[in-house]
Amino acid sequence: MALAPRVVLVHRRTEYTELLQRHSTAGQAEFFLTSRGRSIEEVRERHEVLASALTSVSNALPAELRQARVERADLDRYPFSPEDIVVIIGQDGLVANVAKYLTGQPVIGIDPEPSRNSGALVRFAPSDAVELIQATIHRRLQFSQRTMVEGVLDDGQRLVALNELYFGNRGHQSARYAITLPNGAREEQSSSGIIIATGTGSTGWSTSIASDRFLTAELPPAGSDHLRWYIREAWPSPSTGRSLTDGTLTSTERLEVVVQSDTLVLFGDGIEADHLSVGWGQKLTLKTSSRTLNLA
Repeated sequence: MALAPRVVLVHRRTEYTELLQRHSTAGQAEFFLTSRGRSIEEVRERHEVLASALTSVSNALPAELRQARVERADLDRYPFSPEDIVVIIGQDGLVANVAKYLTGQPVIGIDPEPSRNSGALVRFAPSDAVELIQATIHRRLQFSQRTMVEGVLDDGQRLVALNELYFGNRGHQSARYAITLPNGAREEQSSSGIIIATGTGSTGWSTSIASDRFLTAELPPAGSDHLRWYIREAWPSPSTGRSLTDGTLTSTERLEVVVQSDTLVLFGDGIEADHLSVGWGQKLTLKTSSRTLNLA
Protein backbone atom coordinates (compact mmCIF):
# COMPACT_ATOMS: atom_id res chain seq x y z
CA MET A 1 0.00 0.00 0.00
CA ALA A 2 1.38 3.39 -1.04
CA LEU A 3 2.19 5.89 1.67
CA ALA A 4 -0.01 8.96 2.01
CA PRO A 5 1.64 12.14 0.70
CA ARG A 6 3.81 14.16 3.05
CA VAL A 7 3.97 17.93 2.61
CA VAL A 8 7.50 19.22 3.17
CA LEU A 9 7.68 22.98 3.81
CA VAL A 10 11.09 24.34 2.83
CA HIS A 11 12.33 27.74 3.96
CA ARG A 12 15.53 29.53 4.85
CA ARG A 13 16.64 31.32 7.97
CA THR A 14 15.80 35.00 7.83
CA GLU A 15 18.28 37.82 8.30
CA TYR A 16 16.54 38.57 11.60
CA THR A 17 17.13 35.02 12.86
CA GLU A 18 20.78 35.22 11.85
CA LEU A 19 21.15 38.54 13.71
CA LEU A 20 19.69 36.98 16.86
CA GLN A 21 22.04 34.02 16.59
CA ARG A 22 24.98 36.36 16.20
CA HIS A 23 24.07 38.87 18.92
CA SER A 24 22.10 36.65 21.34
CA THR A 25 19.22 39.08 21.97
CA ALA A 26 16.98 41.34 19.94
CA GLY A 27 18.17 44.35 21.95
CA GLN A 28 21.82 43.71 21.17
CA ALA A 29 21.02 43.12 17.50
CA GLU A 30 19.09 46.38 17.36
CA PHE A 31 21.95 48.27 19.06
CA PHE A 32 24.40 46.79 16.55
CA LEU A 33 22.36 48.11 13.62
CA THR A 34 21.33 51.48 15.06
CA SER A 35 24.94 52.27 15.99
CA ARG A 36 25.65 51.96 12.27
CA GLY A 37 22.74 54.12 11.18
CA ARG A 38 20.48 51.22 10.24
CA SER A 39 17.14 49.98 11.52
CA ILE A 40 16.18 46.49 12.60
CA GLU A 41 12.55 47.04 11.65
CA GLU A 42 12.90 46.02 8.00
CA VAL A 43 14.50 42.65 8.76
CA ARG A 44 12.05 42.07 11.62
CA GLU A 45 9.08 42.78 9.34
CA ARG A 46 10.43 40.44 6.65
CA HIS A 47 10.95 37.76 9.30
CA GLU A 48 7.35 38.12 10.43
CA VAL A 49 6.05 37.93 6.86
CA LEU A 50 7.85 34.63 6.27
CA ALA A 51 6.81 33.25 9.66
CA SER A 52 3.21 34.20 8.95
CA ALA A 53 3.30 32.48 5.55
CA LEU A 54 4.76 29.29 7.04
CA THR A 55 2.22 29.25 9.85
CA SER A 56 -0.77 29.95 7.61
CA VAL A 57 0.16 27.19 5.16
CA SER A 58 0.92 24.68 7.92
CA ASN A 59 -2.26 25.41 9.89
CA ALA A 60 -4.46 25.20 6.80
CA LEU A 61 -3.33 21.71 5.83
CA PRO A 62 -5.86 18.94 6.49
CA ALA A 63 -5.12 16.92 9.62
CA GLU A 64 -4.77 13.68 7.66
CA LEU A 65 -1.81 15.04 5.69
CA ARG A 66 1.62 14.45 7.16
CA GLN A 67 3.86 17.49 7.14
CA ALA A 68 7.45 18.41 7.91
CA ARG A 69 9.71 21.47 7.77
CA VAL A 70 13.30 21.79 6.64
CA GLU A 71 15.65 24.78 6.50
CA ARG A 72 17.95 25.38 3.55
CA ALA A 73 21.02 24.76 5.69
CA ASP A 74 19.82 21.20 6.36
CA LEU A 75 18.90 20.22 2.80
CA ASP A 76 21.99 18.09 2.20
CA ARG A 77 21.04 15.94 5.20
CA TYR A 78 17.28 15.79 4.72
CA PRO A 79 15.77 12.46 3.53
CA PHE A 80 13.19 13.42 0.93
CA SER A 81 10.80 10.57 0.07
CA PRO A 82 9.20 9.71 -3.29
CA GLU A 83 5.69 10.52 -1.99
CA ASP A 84 6.64 14.04 -0.80
CA ILE A 85 5.00 17.19 -2.08
CA VAL A 86 7.63 19.91 -1.68
CA VAL A 87 6.29 23.38 -0.89
CA ILE A 88 9.01 26.02 -1.07
CA ILE A 89 8.24 29.26 0.73
CA GLY A 90 10.72 32.00 -0.09
CA GLN A 91 12.69 33.42 -2.98
CA ASP A 92 13.29 31.96 -6.44
CA GLY A 93 16.83 31.05 -5.44
CA LEU A 94 15.53 28.68 -2.77
CA VAL A 95 13.89 26.56 -5.47
CA ALA A 96 17.27 26.15 -7.14
CA ASN A 97 18.85 25.25 -3.79
CA VAL A 98 16.28 22.47 -3.27
CA ALA A 99 16.17 21.09 -6.84
CA LYS A 100 19.45 19.15 -6.69
CA TYR A 101 18.19 17.08 -3.74
CA LEU A 102 14.97 15.95 -5.44
CA THR A 103 14.19 13.04 -7.73
CA GLY A 104 10.97 14.07 -9.44
CA GLN A 105 8.84 15.09 -6.44
CA PRO A 106 6.25 17.78 -7.29
CA VAL A 107 7.38 21.27 -6.28
CA ILE A 108 5.11 24.23 -5.50
CA GLY A 109 6.73 27.64 -5.12
CA ILE A 110 5.10 30.06 -2.66
CA ASP A 111 6.10 33.74 -2.68
CA PRO A 112 5.62 35.42 0.72
CA GLU A 113 6.98 38.77 -0.57
CA PRO A 114 5.77 39.44 -4.12
CA SER A 115 6.93 43.05 -3.86
CA ARG A 116 10.55 41.86 -3.51
CA ASN A 117 10.78 38.65 -5.54
CA SER A 118 10.63 38.24 -9.30
CA GLY A 119 8.36 35.22 -8.92
CA ALA A 120 9.84 33.25 -11.82
CA LEU A 121 9.85 30.03 -9.78
CA VAL A 122 7.76 30.96 -6.73
CA ARG A 123 4.54 31.88 -8.50
CA PHE A 124 1.81 31.45 -5.92
CA ALA A 125 0.51 33.19 -2.80
CA PRO A 126 0.39 31.46 0.61
CA SER A 127 -3.41 31.49 0.41
CA ASP A 128 -3.22 29.29 -2.71
CA ALA A 129 -1.08 26.57 -1.11
CA VAL A 130 -3.73 24.18 0.22
CA GLU A 131 -5.75 24.21 -2.99
CA LEU A 132 -2.57 23.56 -4.99
CA ILE A 133 -1.55 20.69 -2.71
CA GLN A 134 -4.97 19.07 -3.01
CA ALA A 135 -4.87 19.49 -6.79
CA THR A 136 -1.46 17.83 -6.80
CA ILE A 137 -2.72 14.86 -4.76
CA HIS A 138 -5.67 14.40 -7.14
CA ARG A 139 -3.47 14.93 -10.24
CA ARG A 140 -5.33 18.04 -11.38
CA LEU A 141 -2.38 20.43 -11.28
CA GLN A 142 -0.12 20.90 -14.28
CA PHE A 143 3.65 20.73 -13.83
CA SER A 144 6.48 21.74 -16.15
CA GLN A 145 9.73 19.83 -16.41
CA ARG A 146 12.65 22.23 -15.91
CA THR A 147 15.96 21.13 -17.41
CA MET A 148 18.90 20.66 -15.06
CA VAL A 149 22.64 20.71 -15.83
CA GLU A 150 24.98 17.95 -14.71
CA GLY A 151 28.71 17.53 -14.23
CA VAL A 152 30.13 13.99 -14.21
CA LEU A 153 33.70 13.11 -13.21
CA ASP A 154 35.62 10.20 -14.68
CA ASP A 155 35.43 8.43 -11.31
CA GLY A 156 31.61 8.46 -11.41
CA GLN A 157 30.94 11.36 -9.04
CA ARG A 158 28.28 13.74 -10.29
CA LEU A 159 26.59 17.02 -9.37
CA VAL A 160 23.39 18.56 -10.75
CA ALA A 161 22.02 22.10 -10.62
CA LEU A 162 18.90 23.94 -11.73
CA ASN A 163 20.41 27.30 -12.71
CA GLU A 164 24.10 26.78 -13.40
CA LEU A 165 27.28 24.96 -12.53
CA TYR A 166 30.57 26.70 -11.83
CA PHE A 167 33.86 24.93 -12.53
CA GLY A 168 37.18 26.49 -11.64
CA ASN A 169 39.42 27.60 -8.82
CA ARG A 170 37.74 27.74 -5.40
CA GLY A 171 38.86 31.38 -5.03
CA HIS A 172 37.92 32.24 -8.64
CA GLN A 173 41.60 32.71 -9.51
CA SER A 174 43.34 31.28 -12.54
CA ALA A 175 42.44 27.69 -13.45
CA ARG A 176 44.31 25.65 -16.08
CA TYR A 177 42.51 23.01 -18.13
CA ALA A 178 41.94 21.73 -21.66
CA ILE A 179 38.44 22.09 -23.08
CA THR A 180 36.94 19.99 -25.90
CA LEU A 181 33.75 20.96 -27.73
CA PRO A 182 31.20 18.55 -29.24
CA ASN A 183 32.64 19.21 -32.72
CA GLY A 184 36.10 18.11 -31.56
CA ALA A 185 37.62 21.59 -31.28
CA ARG A 186 40.08 21.65 -28.38
CA GLU A 187 41.96 24.40 -26.57
CA GLU A 188 44.15 24.67 -23.50
CA GLN A 189 42.99 27.60 -21.40
CA SER A 190 43.72 29.58 -18.27
CA SER A 191 40.65 31.38 -16.94
CA SER A 192 38.68 32.28 -13.84
CA GLY A 193 36.31 29.42 -14.53
CA ILE A 194 33.50 28.02 -16.63
CA ILE A 195 29.78 28.75 -16.19
CA ILE A 196 27.27 26.41 -17.80
CA ALA A 197 23.63 27.39 -17.40
CA THR A 198 20.15 26.10 -18.14
CA GLY A 199 17.21 28.03 -19.55
CA THR A 200 15.96 28.53 -15.99
CA GLY A 201 19.39 29.94 -15.12
CA SER A 202 19.18 32.41 -17.99
CA THR A 203 17.77 34.95 -15.55
CA GLY A 204 20.76 34.57 -13.24
CA TRP A 205 24.56 34.53 -13.44
CA SER A 206 24.65 33.78 -17.18
CA THR A 207 22.53 36.84 -17.93
CA SER A 208 25.23 39.10 -16.52
CA ILE A 209 27.92 37.43 -18.63
CA ALA A 210 25.76 37.40 -21.77
CA SER A 211 24.87 41.07 -21.34
CA ASP A 212 28.52 42.08 -21.04
CA ARG A 213 29.27 40.20 -24.29
CA PHE A 214 26.11 41.29 -26.14
CA LEU A 215 24.96 37.68 -26.33
CA THR A 216 21.58 37.85 -24.58
CA ALA A 217 19.84 36.69 -27.77
CA GLU A 218 21.68 33.38 -27.38
CA LEU A 219 20.24 32.64 -23.92
CA PRO A 220 17.91 29.59 -23.97
CA PRO A 221 14.32 30.17 -22.78
CA ALA A 222 13.16 28.74 -19.47
CA GLY A 223 11.55 25.66 -21.02
CA SER A 224 14.49 24.78 -23.27
CA ASP A 225 16.57 21.62 -22.88
CA HIS A 226 19.63 23.45 -24.25
CA LEU A 227 22.52 24.71 -22.13
CA ARG A 228 24.67 27.79 -22.56
CA TRP A 229 28.34 27.86 -21.47
CA TYR A 230 30.84 30.69 -20.95
CA ILE A 231 34.54 30.90 -20.19
CA ARG A 232 35.25 33.67 -17.68
CA GLU A 233 38.25 35.90 -18.35
CA ALA A 234 40.28 33.53 -20.51
CA TRP A 235 43.95 34.54 -20.47
CA PRO A 236 45.99 34.26 -23.70
CA SER A 237 49.59 33.11 -23.42
CA PRO A 238 52.10 31.06 -25.44
CA SER A 239 50.46 27.89 -24.09
CA THR A 240 46.82 28.96 -23.56
CA GLY A 241 44.20 30.44 -25.86
CA ARG A 242 40.87 32.25 -25.80
CA SER A 243 39.22 31.35 -29.09
CA LEU A 244 36.63 29.01 -27.51
CA THR A 245 34.85 31.15 -24.93
CA ASP A 246 31.09 30.47 -25.26
CA GLY A 247 28.59 28.23 -26.93
CA THR A 248 25.36 26.26 -26.77
CA LEU A 249 24.92 22.57 -26.00
CA THR A 250 21.90 20.60 -27.17
CA SER A 251 20.43 17.90 -24.94
CA THR A 252 22.68 15.27 -26.54
CA GLU A 253 25.96 17.24 -26.66
CA ARG A 254 28.79 17.26 -24.14
CA LEU A 255 31.51 19.68 -23.06
CA GLU A 256 34.64 17.91 -21.81
CA VAL A 257 37.27 19.49 -19.55
CA VAL A 258 40.55 17.96 -18.37
CA VAL A 259 42.24 19.60 -15.37
CA GLN A 260 45.83 20.81 -15.84
CA SER A 261 46.38 22.57 -12.50
CA ASP A 262 45.96 22.11 -8.78
CA THR A 263 42.60 20.84 -7.54
CA LEU A 264 39.62 22.73 -8.94
CA VAL A 265 36.01 22.61 -7.77
CA LEU A 266 32.57 22.10 -9.26
CA PHE A 267 29.52 23.53 -7.47
CA GLY A 268 25.98 24.43 -8.41
CA ASP A 269 23.56 27.29 -7.84
CA GLY A 270 25.91 29.21 -5.57
CA ILE A 271 26.24 26.51 -2.89
CA GLU A 272 30.03 26.42 -2.69
CA ALA A 273 30.07 24.22 0.42
CA ASP A 274 28.48 21.36 -1.53
CA HIS A 275 31.07 20.77 -4.24
CA LEU A 276 33.13 18.15 -6.04
CA SER A 277 36.94 18.39 -6.07
CA VAL A 278 38.57 17.75 -9.45
CA GLY A 279 42.29 16.96 -9.44
CA TRP A 280 45.10 17.09 -11.97
CA GLY A 281 44.39 14.91 -15.01
CA GLN A 282 40.76 14.24 -14.15
CA LYS A 283 38.11 14.68 -16.82
CA LEU A 284 34.82 16.48 -16.22
CA THR A 285 31.88 16.08 -18.60
CA LEU A 286 29.25 18.84 -18.60
CA LYS A 287 25.84 18.06 -20.08
CA THR A 288 22.07 18.17 -19.77
CA SER A 289 20.96 16.00 -16.85
CA SER A 290 18.45 13.20 -17.13
CA ARG A 291 16.89 14.63 -13.95
CA THR A 292 14.41 17.49 -14.18
CA LEU A 293 12.62 19.73 -11.71
CA ASN A 294 8.88 18.99 -11.54
CA LEU A 295 7.59 22.55 -11.00
CA ALA A 296 3.98 23.68 -10.63
